[in-house]
Amino acid sequence: MKHDDACEIFCFDEDKVNRVKEKLNKNDFQDMAQIFKVLADHTRLKVAYALCDEQELCVCDVANIIASTMATASHHLRLLRNMGIANYRKEGKLVFYSLQGEQLKQLIRLAIEQQKEGVLLGK
Repeated sequence: MKHDDACEIFCFDEDKVNRVKEKLNKNDFQDMAQIFKVLADHTRLKVAYALCDEQELCVCDVANIIASTMATASHHLRLLRNMGIANYRKEGKLVFYSLQGEQLKQLIRLAIEQQKEGVLLGK
């Protein structure tokens, strides 16, 4: 069976291949993959997206936003914190979470915009 989407030669541009391989070796894709894996859960992505537009949110407010129990919201926020995606601070009986870094916020916003435009998933 012949596939039209595969090359019939071994390597077309060896210089490009070597440049990209060098870049791949310099980056830690394992850590990046873990971040994407954590954000692949639709509930955690909703939580992260909610934190994009707000400086910080209390666990109880996140629970209301995602229509869950506080235990569920706390679980998802803890995972985000453990991955270094979110920060938290405690103020008396309240716990507030915020997203770590503007680049992460931009990544999440970009993904949401791409999905809205139908770019993702071939729509």
